[in-house]
Amino acid sequence: MGPLAMSVNASSCYHGNSDDGETIVDKAKTNGNFSTLLAAVHAAGLEDALRGDGPFTLFAPTDTAFAALPDGTMEDLLKPENIDQLKAILTYHVVPTSMMSGQIMTGDNLLRTIKGNTLIVAKEYGDVTVGTAQVIATDIKASNGVIHVIDRVLLPKM
Repeated sequence: MGPLAMSVNASSCYHGNSDDGETIVDKAKTNGNFSTLLAAVHAAGLEDALRGDGPFTLFAPTDTAFAALPDGTMEDLLKPENIDQLKAILTYHVVPTSMMSGQIMTGDNLLRTIKGNTLIVAKEYGDVTVGTAQVIATDIKASNGVIHVIDRVLLPKM
């Protein structure tokens, strides 16, 4: 489920202890780079699910990633008649297990999303990609999983 004119890197992200009780949603709010993602999660009615027990791995697009979508895309997705499409996009960013970077960034991997889609994780020349997005920060631990920050919004085939 799932928002870089400014550079986001691992040191700028909060690497909290999962024992602090903060969920993925709480960590995203604390981080400050995900207001568009959080607004979309709220509009899609997925906030409670992402506050649930999990475990989840969230590949979280930054606000800048959402801003790079074609003009009007987010406004259209937030309309009530497009909520199913918004949910499909957001759930494409969620894997139903907690996977730290060491588990997913060892080479080519296929990950199954919470809705059964497949994400391809690849590592080439030190860069890790998930689908078409580059992973720019990792291992933001939460009580119900982990967040990895990506620089693009992943779009499933509809």
